[in-house]
Amino acid sequence: MNTFGFIGMGNMGHAMLNGVMRRFDSSQIIFTDASEMVRVKVSEETGIKCLPTNIEVANSVKYIILAVKPQYYDAVINNIRNVVTEDKIIISLAPGITIADIESKFDRDVRVVRCMPNTPAMIGEGMTGVSYENNRYNLEETDVIAQFFGSFGKFRIVEERLLNTVTCVSGSSPAYVYMFIEALADSAVKYGMSRADAIEFAAMTVKGAADMVLNTKEHPAVLKDRVCSPGGTTIAGVAALEEKGFRNAIISATDKCYEKCNGVAK
Repeated sequence: MNTFGFIGMGNMGHAMLNGVMRRFDSSQIIFTDASEMVRVKVSEETGIKCLPTNIEVANSVKYIILAVKPQYYDAVINNIRNVVTEDKIIISLAPGITIADIESKFDRDVRVVRCMPNTPAMIGEGMTGVSYENNRYNLEETDVIAQFFGSFGKFRIVEERLLNTVTCVSGSSPAYVYMFIEALADSAVKYGMSRADAIEFAAMTVKGAADMVLNTKEHPAVLKDRVCSPGGTTIAGVAALEEKGFRNAIISATDKCYEKCNGVAK
């Protein structure tokens, strides 16, 4: 029996697959996707075996990764319900769909690991929130689960009620960071820098600043204050950001993201 089977090979599924391939032998991994074009493309690029149907994948592995969009969960679960035995483990990526929701869709007791990864997993720099009932898994299984999520970055075990918050702070927020990098690069281009140089300067600054937070363990406000000399250029820029509602814009984006996770925003 293969170890991991991916159902769905969109951006997130592909990002996780790349990580798992770095930690596990390719013979332990299989996948499928609704699109024949995607199946052929990913199989040719990675060398990972592709099966044509969800049922075949679910029947052939212990760990079934549901990497499809939430609106397809009902159809996929209906498709694989009869081959998901008690020894198998479902890994769910869907925001807003709880472990209890998935159990109810199967209409019986199944083991579910719910997670929220992010796209930097593609380069092994992901941050994933993971939730599951530890007492339902043996030591070998929890070790495989840890290796799986550790293969594409860092992960933290969190209470399931916090997974929507994880979606806000790390699952969706790379998009905001890319927007910030693009805007910062645009401002440099405005003053004569080449586009390529501007993007590199902006991206490396974001990367370096993030590493400072992680490596020094200092509060971001402390690190910010160290850049802001009295009466200097940086504090003038910070003041302009505050005037334009920079913080409030980020918090408002998080609110909308959280509402969407909870099915409030349409």
